[in-house]
Amino acid sequence: MIIYPAIDLLDGKCVRLYQGDYSLSEEVAKDPFETAIRFMNEGAKHIHVVDLNAARGNQAVNFEIIKRLCEFPVKIDTGGGIRSMNRVDTCLKAGVDKLVIGTAAVEDKVFLAELLKNYPDNVIVGVDVRDNRVKTSGWNVDSGLHYIDFIEDMMLMGVKYIAYTDISKDGTLQGVNIEGIKRIKDIASCEIIASGGVKDIEDIKLLKQEGIFGAICGKSIYAGTLSLKEAIMIAEGR
Repeated sequence: MIIYPAIDLLDGKCVRLYQGDYSLSEEVAKDPFETAIRFMNEGAKHIHVVDLNAARGNQAVNFEIIKRLCEFPVKIDTGGGIRSMNRVDTCLKAGVDKLVIGTAAVEDKVFLAELLKNYPDNVIVGVDVRDNRVKTSGWNVDSGLHYIDFIEDMMLMGVKYIAYTDISKDGTLQGVNIEGIKRIKDIASCEIIASGGVKDIEDIKLLKQEGIFGAICGKSIYAGTLSLKEAIMIAEGR
C-alpha cells in the first residue's frame, strides 16, 4: 500500500480545510518545500498535492510551487482544476506523475476519454462524496450521481485509479469511512485510494487489511496523531 502525505496549497501556503470549507482553512506548515523534504526524510515516495486555488479557477497561483516540487526525488500527484488537455500537458511536462481529475470526470466525458486514451496510467479520478452523492467544483456542487453508479461508469471508461473521499470525514480526524470503502471494493476492478478522515495508525492497518492501493493522509500528519514513518512501514509490510 502507498501512503500519500498531502500538501494542500492555498495562496502559496500549506493549509488544511475542514470538510472542504475554504472559510475554515488552517495554515499547517510555513513552507511547502520544507514540508516535502520532511515527508521524504520520513520515507515518503509519493506526495499528494492539491491546488485549492486552481480548483476555483485560478491556475497560476501555485503552479510554480508544484513545478519545483516535481524536481524533488519523489513522485508528485496533483489535483485541482485540471479540466483541459492543455493543462494536462503542462502538468505532465512539469514532471507530475499522476493527475487527479474530479469535476471534469463528471462534466466532460469527451475530455476524460481523450485523457484516458493518451495517458491511461497517469489518471486518478477523484470521487468526492457527501451523503452518497458525488460533489464537484471544489465540493460545492451536487452532481446528482450516486457514487457507486459513477464509479461503475468510470470503470467502463477504463479508469485504473479511483481516489475516494468522504467529504464529511475530511479534515476531521474521525477515522476513515471503511464501510464506504468496502462497498467500492466489492464492485471495483480498479485500484482504490482512500482519502478523508485518516486519524492514526489503526486506520492505516485497517486499510492495509482491506487491500487498499493507497491512503492520502493530511491533517493526521500535521496534527501529530499519525507518524508518517510508521504508516509507511506498516503500508510496506515492514
